[in-house]
Amino acid sequence: MALKKINPTKTKAWQKLLLHFNEIKELHLKDLFKNNPNRASDLSIDFKEFHIDYSKNNITQETLELLIELANEVDLNDAIQKYFSGDLINTTENRAVMHTALRNSKKTATPFTEGIYKEINSALQQIAAFSQKITSGEWKGYTGKPITDIVNIGIGGSDLGPKMVVTALRHYKNHLNTHFVSNIDGDHVSETIQKLNPETTLFIIVSKSFSTQETLTNATTLKKWFLNSASEDDISKHFVAVSSSITKVISFGIKEENIFPMWNWVGGRFSLWSGVGLVISLSVGYENFKALLLGAEEMDQHFKTTDFSKNIPIIAALIGVWYTNFFKYETEAVLPYSQYLSEFPNYLQQASMESNGKSVDRNGEKIDYQTGAILWGNVGTNMQHAFMQLIHQGTKIIPTEFIGFKKSLSGLTAHHQQLMANFYAQTEALAFGKTREEVHLDLKYNNQKETLAKLLPYKVFEGNKPSTSYVIKELTPKSLGKLIASYEHKIFVQGVIWNIYSFDQFGVELGKELANKHLKK
Repeated sequence: MALKKINPTKTKAWQKLLLHFNEIKELHLKDLFKNNPNRASDLSIDFKEFHIDYSKNNITQETLELLIELANEVDLNDAIQKYFSGDLINTTENRAVMHTALRNSKKTATPFTEGIYKEINSALQQIAAFSQKITSGEWKGYTGKPITDIVNIGIGGSDLGPKMVVTALRHYKNHLNTHFVSNIDGDHVSETIQKLNPETTLFIIVSKSFSTQETLTNATTLKKWFLNSASEDDISKHFVAVSSSITKVISFGIKEENIFPMWNWVGGRFSLWSGVGLVISLSVGYENFKALLLGAEEMDQHFKTTDFSKNIPIIAALIGVWYTNFFKYETEAVLPYSQYLSEFPNYLQQASMESNGKSVDRNGEKIDYQTGAILWGNVGTNMQHAFMQLIHQGTKIIPTEFIGFKKSLSGLTAHHQQLMANFYAQTEALAFGKTREEVHLDLKYNNQKETLAKLLPYKVFEGNKPSTSYVIKELTPKSLGKLIASYEHKIFVQGVIWNIYSFDQFGVELGKELANKHLKK
């Protein structure tokens, strides 16, 4: 069954939120904390190794209650049930949305999912067996040497998700060198080739249709390079594929037993849990890949069963709706305080903006309210020396999400203490700022009386800039799985509320069509 088609702006809760917004829009976070000394604990969620602090947002308890009322009025519970049971909620493409089934270890079947778990288990066994052969050195290249380098050839969801996870879990990587080729720019593939030895390189071609222009162009170029020193018969030892187009893959020279499945009920930007994650399993080992799935499954259960008021993805999604549709803020920054998560904002850009960048609702009507915030970000503390000036003192309000870890993986405790001191300092500075009086005292104390009047206005921080903090015990495959799944569900919830189809992406097609026309000229 399809999702319900409820225009959120026509609900009673939306009208109440409009009135409520006018009542509280001028409230400062300083006052909200002053009026409630327990605000930090009242507006936080603890789930396993996660602590989510959303107290530094421009909301009150009444705001949350009204937002939850909105979620209930659009029947979010019904949407969640359909999301997990395999209903055809991707109506425009007549597909189910079943990426959560890929990490469902209990394999609880519904009428819609009967039979798919056998396929999922088979795919996982194939990934496990292949990963063991490659990492152990049992699999040999055409000259009898073991594989040393893996090249993942894909674009969009076939690149961003796996690359993000491999980068994030670099601490857990094995001896294999991993490379990603995505851009059709010849410089990208040329630079990668210079690092490779054809005798010891394995190529993974990731394309559901096996016809994606960028992916097939790069794959063909790499195949030609490989054949400069090898034969057609050797392709089977160095090329595998993740695809649903068996015939096309075999025609390329890849053996059928080295084709890993893709299903039409898994969207590309949510596919890292599937065979698309083969490169993850090869890079960090199958057991760590399984731990990633387990972490995501734990977040799935939290999302499915937890009351909306203590539900991490739902609270995050509702706060985003509050800022997008009532404050009219257009962007959102995601700021991980971990170099390992350097690819996380890039990954989320596709996951969020390709999903919810829609202007037609589920009734096929033009939307007259905002959807899909512009998402961007970078790692701390680098970004503190880059764009944070604008967030602190610019004319735009940009809600931010900070992601940090209690424990360092490197063991360099002093470094990590400084990192997290900056993490907490930034959230405090954004929320509470620095008043004219405080600046005045600082300037006097530092013997800058002569320039006090001149410098005073430039050193004032208004504060009242919203942020949410994710503090996680440690970056592990399991905690990363939870984090990714949390954002997936946040995106889903916002799509439900905005009455849009989050799982198609027709907006990417026109550019492809026009590019093909230009190529034919």
